[in-house]
Amino acid sequence: MKFLFDSDTWQEIYSSIRKNKMRTGITIIGVMWGIFLLVVLLGAAKGVENNFNKLFGNFATNSVFVWAQQTSKPFKGFQEGKSLTLKMSDLESIKNEIEGLEFVVPRHQTQAMAINNFKSGTFGIFGDYPELDKVQKKDLVYGRFINDNDIKEKKKVCVIEEEIYKQLFDKDEYPIGTYIKINDINYNVVGMYKQGQVGGGGSQGNIHIPFTTFQQVYNRGDSIGWMMITGEIEYDISQIEADVKLLLRNLHKVHPKDKRAFGSFNLGERIDQVTGFLKGMQFLTWFVGIATLIAGVFAIGNILLITVKERTKEIGIRRAIGAKPWEIKRQIILESVFLTSIAGALGIIFGGLVLMLIDATIGSGPEAALTNPTVDIPVILIAALTLVVLGTLIGLIPAHTAVSIRPIEALREE
Repeated sequence: MKFLFDSDTWQEIYSSIRKNKMRTGITIIGVMWGIFLLVVLLGAAKGVENNFNKLFGNFATNSVFVWAQQTSKPFKGFQEGKSLTLKMSDLESIKNEIEGLEFVVPRHQTQAMAINNFKSGTFGIFGDYPELDKVQKKDLVYGRFINDNDIKEKKKVCVIEEEIYKQLFDKDEYPIGTYIKINDINYNVVGMYKQGQVGGGGSQGNIHIPFTTFQQVYNRGDSIGWMMITGEIEYDISQIEADVKLLLRNLHKVHPKDKRAFGSFNLGERIDQVTGFLKGMQFLTWFVGIATLIAGVFAIGNILLITVKERTKEIGIRRAIGAKPWEIKRQIILESVFLTSIAGALGIIFGGLVLMLIDATIGSGPEAALTNPTVDIPVILIAALTLVVLGTLIGLIPAHTAVSIRPIEALREE
C-alpha cells in the first residue's frame, strides 16, 4: 500500500488527467450524474415514504371506516333512496358475529363554535370512545385522552388539538383544567395533542368529547355517525369489510346486491397500494441510478483505453527501463478508481445539497409533498463502495491492454 503515498504515482496520475482536461471533465460529469441521480431519487422516495408515514403512521393500518348512506334498490316494500342510520345495536351485532375484530369504535361528528374568553373559532366536534386512541394514536402534549369514566358519567370534558390551543389560548398558557364553551356548554379541557394529518373534520382543528356526552348534547339517541373497524393482523381487512356490509344489509333489510347503501373506506387496502408503489419506486430508483453509474464507469474505461493508446510510447519506455507489468497495471487501475471516487464524492455532495434545497422549499408545513427527503448513511456507503469496485473492475481492461504491449513495439509508435 506504500504506492498510495508515493508522490511520483500521484504526479503521473495528475499529469495524465491534465493532458486531457476536457475529456476527463466530461467523464467525471457522467459518473457524477449517475451517483447524483441515485442520491436525489432515493432521497425523494424516502421523502414520499416519510410523508406517507406522517399521514397514516398514527393509524392502525388494518382498518376500515363504515357509514350509512341511501339505498339504491327497492327491497321488501321499501323504495329506492331510503336513508339509513347506523345504530348502537348494529355495533353490538358486528362485535358478536364478525370474526377477527380487534376494535369497533363508533364516532359522531359535527361543527360548532368554541369560545375561550374573547377568542373563538369554528371547529370539528367529535364524539368518541377511549378506544379511538388505540386505532388512531394521539400524540399528547398535555393531559390525557377520554377515558371510560368520562363515557360512563357523560362528563363535560374535552381533548383539543394543538391548532385549537393556538387560536383560543395565550402563548405559554397551560390549558389543562381550563374551560372552553361549545354551544353555550362549558367543557373542561383534560388533554391536548399534536395536530394530526388524517382523520380531521374541522377546517381549523378538532375537539373530542365523550361519545355519550355528544349523544346527550346533540340529541342523537342511539345513532352512530360512522364506525372505525380494526381487524386483527392475521385477518384480511377486505374480507372483514365485505362481511360487515353484508351483515348491515341484513340488519337494515337492504337488497343483498345494493352496493351504495353503506359506504366504506378501506385504509388497509390504500396503505397496501401506497406501500407497493413505494417499493416499486425504490426499485426503479436503484435500477436507473445503477444503470447510469455503470454507463459512467464504462465511459471512464473508454477514456482510459484512449489514454493508454496515446501513452503507448511512454509505457514502452517505462517497460524498457525496468518497470514491471503489475506497476503499470496498478497505475492505470488507481487512475480509474481516483476518477470514479472524485466523481462519486461530487455526486453525493451535490445530491445532498439538492435534497437540502428540496426540504427547505417543499419539505415543511402541513401541505408538504416530501417530508425530510434523506438517504441513509449505509446506503451512501454501499453506493460509494459499488462505485469503487466498478472503477477497479473497469480499470482492469485498459490496464491489461497497457501491459500486453511489447516494449519494442511500443517504442516504434510515433
